[in-house]
Amino acid sequence: MKKLYITFLLVLFFATAAFAKVNINTATANELTTLNGIGKVKAEAIVAYRTANGNFNTVEELAKVKGLGGKNLEKIKPEISIGE
Repeated sequence: MKKLYITFLLVLFFATAAFAKVNINTATANELTTLNGIGKVKAEAIVAYRTANGNFNTVEELAKVKGLGGKNLEKIKPEISIGE
């Protein structure tokens, strides 16, 4: 019974984590690579842009990051937030 309970808690935890949005204002480059289509280079570009320019005020501001075009942004929009 104890194993079943632990398994249930783990499944619940991972299911919740799968639906959690990535905060682009606080995420590390490693955390950003969990986003669909964002590799190490783009993740590091996001962090560098944020460091140089301050936090993003809108999700759409990500388009200012070199290498993040409209298609990539539209693909990850449901997965990200600015800390709302």
